[in-house]
Amino acid sequence: MTQKLLDTLGDWLPDLTDIRRAIHAWPELAFQEVRTADTVARLLESWGIETHRGLGETGVVGRIDGRGPGRSIGLRADMDALPMPETNTFAHASRNPGVMHACGHDGHTTMLLAAARYLAGHRDFDGVVHVIFQPAEEGGGGARRMIEDGLFEQFPMDAVFGMHNWPGLPAGTFGLTDGPIMASSSTFKITLRGKGAHAAMPHLGVDPVVAAAQLTLAFQTILTRDLDPLESGVISVTQIHTGSADNVIPDQAVMRGTVRTLSQNALDLIETRMRDLAGPLAQALRCEADFHFHREYPATVNHPEQAALCAQVLT
Repeated sequence: MTQKLLDTLGDWLPDLTDIRRAIHAWPELAFQEVRTADTVARLLESWGIETHRGLGETGVVGRIDGRGPGRSIGLRADMDALPMPETNTFAHASRNPGVMHACGHDGHTTMLLAAARYLAGHRDFDGVVHVIFQPAEEGGGGARRMIEDGLFEQFPMDAVFGMHNWPGLPAGTFGLTDGPIMASSSTFKITLRGKGAHAAMPHLGVDPVVAAAQLTLAFQTILTRDLDPLESGVISVTQIHTGSADNVIPDQAVMRGTVRTLSQNALDLIETRMRDLAGPLAQALRCEADFHFHREYPATVNHPEQAALCAQVLT
């Protein structure tokens, strides 16, 4: 059976390559994946797959019934691209200025289309397979939107499986574990308000740049002195926006960045300690601080039973 699958996919490789390159050439941002969703729906319907649209605005779901009753599972891929320019020069480089499939979702979509085509053509399984093409993975919460729109009410599933390309792994290998495998993603924004002054007379002002620098360093002590050494966490200040002249101390600085953790407890602790530090440290340096913390995505946590099944299949 495995050889039959590989032979079939090998025959399809030119078509699959064309599909991926066409999607890559026309990348679309979160909840704007209209062209991509049209392509997906058209192909699913051409293979005789019952196709549904509109969940999560631009999401697409295909239902593939097997040869008899059984369990129901979902296979999921994402469709959106990133807001960044592409500098590649090959023929299928992005034709949508400022947007690029830099995270491989064009590949994910094509992989799931190949799986859908094969399953629909053979149907040598019991139960139902739902193929889920999700919008807005890059910060838009597209999965949540599809669920809120009734994904699991319309299409009950016992489990959902997904995967992500990872260029750092050698070809032909997989990374898999039960429990947490991808960290949660949160963002923060801190506005520090001081008092502007001439840089040659700093005593007449209140410098928010110094406060931003001190706060950046102080945040790292959360990871080394507050967080359990057996826990994982990352605090990265990635932006500090302030000032407009070489000889003027600005009156405001804005810090932004990201926090990643594998557990809810670590995330709770980091947010609490960041908030604890931001206000008093700024005040000690005579600044005022507005602290905003936004939890965007929870950690990806694999269920043990399904992870074990995947390991068996991959082996």
